Amino acid sequence: MKIIKQLKIVTIIAAIFLVTACELDGGESLNGASTSSISDDLSRGELPQALTGVLSDMRVGISTNTDVLSIVGREYYYFTSSDPRYEGDVVVGNLNNNTFYVTTPWGARYATIKNANLVLEGLDNTTSDLLSDAEISATRGAINTLKAHELLMLSNNQHDNGIRVDVTDSESLGDFVDRAGALAGIADLLASAATDLSAGGDAFPFGIPSGFNDLRKTDAVTGDVMAVMPSDMLEFNRALLARVEAYRGNYPAVLAALEASFFELDGDLRKGVYHTFSLSGADLPNPLFIALDQEANVRVAHSSFLADAEAGDGRLSKVVERKENRDASGLVGTHDVAIYSSLTDNVPIVRNEELILLYAEANMATNPMEAVAALDILRVAAGLPAYSGATTAAALEDELLYNRRYSLFAEGHRWIDMRRFGKLAELPNDRATDNVPAAIPVPANENQ
Repeated sequence: MKIIKQLKIVTIIAAIFLVTACELDGGESLNGASTSSISDDLSRGELPQALTGVLSDMRVGISTNTDVLSIVGREYYYFTSSDPRYEGDVVVGNLNNNTFYVTTPWGARYATIKNANLVLEGLDNTTSDLLSDAEISATRGAINTLKAHELLMLSNNQHDNGIRVDVTDSESLGDFVDRAGALAGIADLLASAATDLSAGGDAFPFGIPSGFNDLRKTDAVTGDVMAVMPSDMLEFNRALLARVEAYRGNYPAVLAALEASFFELDGDLRKGVYHTFSLSGADLPNPLFIALDQEANVRVAHSSFLADAEAGDGRLSKVVERKENRDASGLVGTHDVAIYSSLTDNVPIVRNEELILLYAEANMATNPMEAVAALDILRVAAGLPAYSGATTAAALEDELLYNRRYSLFAEGHRWIDMRRFGKLAELPNDRATDNVPAAIPVPANENQ
């Protein structure tokens, strides 16, 4: 049976809700709720848990997915005593389509999409007179924005091996589509979500988790920081669209999307939307944090990350030299990845630093000096001098990829970037047996 069809039997509560023993106003106890209680008639009282649940699901498998993308992108190696396939299969590029590093990201993303679809079905079927049309529209826009993100994560992995964009009916799944088809479908979904968010009024019928706090505005009269509004979620939606349109090479659309997003050329590079983690019993700790200088489980930077950096690049602080080198199967690491310092650190979904890079990319062909100005913001922030090289297309492409490499290190972008610019062959292999794959295979039990 296909993984996607199997997901229909998973209760939405077991998969997503981070609540214990709570009775909801206008709803039932979520501890025993089933998928039908959500999809048949979603109440106002169930909405907060519905959104929180989908956001929680988005974190499942994040470490496996990030590790695989970072390894094939030659950003770092992951040495773990529990599973040598990270330094074996994944580095060699011989990916087994029935193994956890393929099935976990696939299953986790489609589980999130399944639960999002249950919420959307519940919105269509709701009989609650406590939800206004604007609130339903705002909720639908938020859920579809998150769903689009999950589809993009899948497409990034599978590339032209394909994904199913339409999985609304688990008994009649949509056809597999290639990368171009997937990106078109994701852009359409973001557009539909944007329309709903624009019609969503001034408030959501629920609170938005703290990972969206950077989007909150300050009241011009009172000076109070307001709750996240549908218009703020729309800025997140447009940021995701800018990424999608860059992948499609549609640069005028990138600039238009950035204009409507939270992009700020001179703004805080860290401003963005994040996955959040905690050590509470019902929540999850950040799985990408590993203490420095461990032996059993380590993420070590690829040697080229240090060797290729310009002298004085402050972004090298994302790695820390080990007291002793760590090696496995002929692969050697001298520096630990040190992006996260605790089990409760946030993990970015999209942030302003990436948006500045997208702005530079979108301007390279038509306004190269504006592209240089944008890249210089990141260079200067990293302690480097302003760019003084050529402004030819090839030179600016190299400078863009350099800055994307160091600004977005270990965030899952490098492999995708090198692939979309036709440079996968430039990624290094440290052993004669190693290869960089162009795509992650579709799981074996997914009939195409």
